[in-house]
Amino acid sequence: MMTRRDCAVALVSVGLTLGIGAAAQQKAALLPSSVFLWDQIPVKETAVGSSRQFLRAPTATLDELEIHVTTLKPGQTSHAPHQHANEELLIMKEGTVEALVNGEWKTVGTGSVIFQASNQLHGIRNIGTGPATYHVVNWSSPGMLQKKPQP
Repeated sequence: MMTRRDCAVALVSVGLTLGIGAAAQQKAALLPSSVFLWDQIPVKETAVGSSRQFLRAPTATLDELEIHVTTLKPGQTSHAPHQHANEELLIMKEGTVEALVNGEWKTVGTGSVIFQASNQLHGIRNIGTGPATYHVVNWSSPGMLQKKPQP
């Protein structure tokens, strides 16, 4: 025989289960084929230069694809050397930077590509006399977002 307490616990459990299921179904829509026009992406000024956030969304094969463009003023760095589980590409649009790759600072110029492997210490700094602008393509493979620590 079920008691009132048993019924209450069962109702709460069913409610929580349904709520969690509904939240899981409200995931962001998958990114379809798209065009992002340079002059339509807002520019965010920063202390070290500027950035343009093109997209940050799940795709059919990735938990998240994130693309932004950073412009660094001469002598500036975007942030201190760091590492993370996801991999990323930097594609140099203009300028000259030094990139920390495999423990060495390497000079990288216009048109060059930098690959930053998973959990490898990396960083970038503008060593030129003008702005350094680079595209960043950053992705999270399936399951990686669940592994990231929450702030």
